Amino acid sequence: MGKKASSRAVYRRIILKLSGEFLQSSSKGYGIDGAVTHRIAAQVKEIQRLGVQVGVVIGGGNIFRGTGATAHVQGIDRTTADYMGMLATVINALALQDALEKQGCFTRVQTAIQMAELAEPYIRRRAIRHLEKERVVIFAAGTGNPYFSTDTAAALRGIEIGAQAILKATKVDGVYSADPHKDRRAKKFSSLHYIDVLNKGLKVMDATAVTLCMDHHLPIIIFDLSRPGNIKRVILGQRIGTVIQ
Repeated sequence: MGKKASSRAVYRRIILKLSGEFLQSSSKGYGIDGAVTHRIAAQVKEIQRLGVQVGVVIGGGNIFRGTGATAHVQGIDRTTADYMGMLATVINALALQDALEKQGCFTRVQTAIQMAELAEPYIRRRAIRHLEKERVVIFAAGTGNPYFSTDTAAALRGIEIGAQAILKATKVDGVYSADPHKDRRAKKFSSLHYIDVLNKGLKVMDATAVTLCMDHHLPIIIFDLSRPGNIKRVILGQRIGTVIQ
C-alpha cells in the first residue's frame, strides 16, 4: 500500500499569482465572471483553513492589458497604458475581495497607488500583520511603476512579506518545452532551475520576476488552476505542475 497523503500544509505563507484572464467571462472573453471568481475564492478559503497565510497578486488582462504590443496597437502611450492596466488590477482585486468575504474570509486590499477610499496603501509591515491575523491580503496595482509586470509584483511582494513560495496559476498543468496545445511532442518539466527558465526563454514569468526569485531563493510553482482543488494539492506538497527553484 502507498503512503497516505499528508493533510498538513507544507507552506506557512504563500503568494498566489492570478492572471486577470481567470476572472473573465468565457462567453464574452472579457470582464468579470462572478461564478468563476467565487470558485477561486472557495479554493483560497480551503487553504486558509489549513493555517496558510495567503497573499494574492492579480493581473488585469481581462479588463485592459497595458504591456507589450497590445498598448501599441491601441495607440496609447506605453506608460499611460501601464497605469491603466494597474487600475484594472484594482477592479479585479475588489471583485475577488467581495467573493472572499462572501465565503467568510477576512480580507484587505492594498494598492501600490494610493486610493484611500477603496483600499489601503501598500505598507509592508501592515501587510504582514494582516497575514498574521489570518486575513487574505490582495496586492493590487502591480508595483506602482510602469514597465513592470504583475509577475514582477508577485515576486517583489513575496520577497517583502517572507513568503515561502509563489503559486502561479495557469491553464496548463506545468511548464513545457513548447506549447502543448500546438506541439504533441512538447515535454513537460516536473522541475526546473531558475537559470534554465532564463536560458531556455521559457514563457513562465518575465525575466525580472524569475531573477528576483532566483536571487532570493523563492520557489515558483506553476500549476493548473482549472482543476478544482489544485491549490490545496500544492499546499499539501503533492507533486503537481512544475517547481522552479
